Amino acid sequence: MIIDCHGHYTTAPDAHNAWRTSMVEAFSSGSVMPDYPVISDEQIADTIESNQLRLLRERGADMTIFSPRASAMEHHVGDEAVSAAWARACNPSWYPIYEKMVELDVPAMIHVSASCNPNFHATGAYYLNADTTAFMQLLSGDLFSRFPELRFIIPHGGGAVPYHWGRFRGLADMLHKPDLNEHLMHNVFFDTCVYHQPGINLLFDVINLDNILFGSEMVGAVRGIDPETGHYFDDTKRYVDALDLTSTPSEQVFAGNARRVYPRLDARLKALGRA
Repeated sequence: MIIDCHGHYTTAPDAHNAWRTSMVEAFSSGSVMPDYPVISDEQIADTIESNQLRLLRERGADMTIFSPRASAMEHHVGDEAVSAAWARACNPSWYPIYEKMVELDVPAMIHVSASCNPNFHATGAYYLNADTTAFMQLLSGDLFSRFPELRFIIPHGGGAVPYHWGRFRGLADMLHKPDLNEHLMHNVFFDTCVYHQPGINLLFDVINLDNILFGSEMVGAVRGIDPETGHYFDDTKRYVDALDLTSTPSEQVFAGNARRVYPRLDARLKALGRA
């Protein structure tokens, strides 16, 4: 079984996106926020089946853990009421962060939204900077001593973290923190949204196999075909396959780790006979 832990709903119905434009305009003009449009399940299914689900099947995976489109969340637009209404429209539910995550036994992916600063390209700079920043903030704090069951996935291969693993180990020592494996890596996981073979090789060379979840972010940040390989940049299964992992580690990365990090998903799959 292959579980893609990182997907975004980048193909939402036009009516959903039009409502977002209308609500922002209403906020700017001080007028009444428009009602959310009626969007049928069939419309939603069509936008997914013809895009992400089609590619999922073509590339040989079984399921994707789906979330709203990251940049489009735009937390800097409007006020608290605007952001709350938009978040509720993009998610079926919205929970207080740490206590509820532990209570519900669910992890979270730390994924920023759009950049307010035009100097930082959203996907080329801001996302990767934020991934790295999140790891450093966790390193310098003691969040997991207070919430030992809390689990986070840092996307895009962990940003710069695997490439500078020695720097972060050294910083942990300088800040009088425990070894990273004890301090963070029972609670922090990286995905495989790294779009070239050498990058995937590095990720697997540096990070423990237990901490890597398969992810592709297909129909996301990088959508084109790599002229060097003739395949889509975001077809990350090809990179993992090229590592020539034995069957057990391969299953662990493609599904086992995700089922361990997302135990409620694992329980649901078992109930459906997908042991």
